[in-house]
Amino acid sequence: MSSVIFIEDTEFETEVLKAQQPVLVYFWAPWCGPCKLVSPSVESVADTYSDRLKVIKMEVDPNPESRTTCQVEGVPALRLFKNGELIESHEGAIGKQKLQAMLETHL
Repeated sequence: MSSVIFIEDTEFETEVLKAQQPVLVYFWAPWCGPCKLVSPSVESVADTYSDRLKVIKMEVDPNPESRTTCQVEGVPALRLFKNGELIESHEGAIGKQKLQAMLETHL
């Protein structure tokens, strides 16, 4: 079972901004080819870091408020929040090792 949590705009403040632990938000779209490549890496880090990181998956098209809040201009997009603050941002495909390195610096 994956540790990834699927949310919508209405849950963003509670699940991301008010979270007690760091949160990685993964913005994706079903029509996005690179998203299909990144998804397994995101699920892997969700399982690996489940004790100290919450991983959220948001589809961009039905969630325009969160997309705007996080300034997502393309997918796949990753936003790392800690104590309600955006501390790291990445757009475009990313490999598992680079994703883990990005997270390691903040966890």
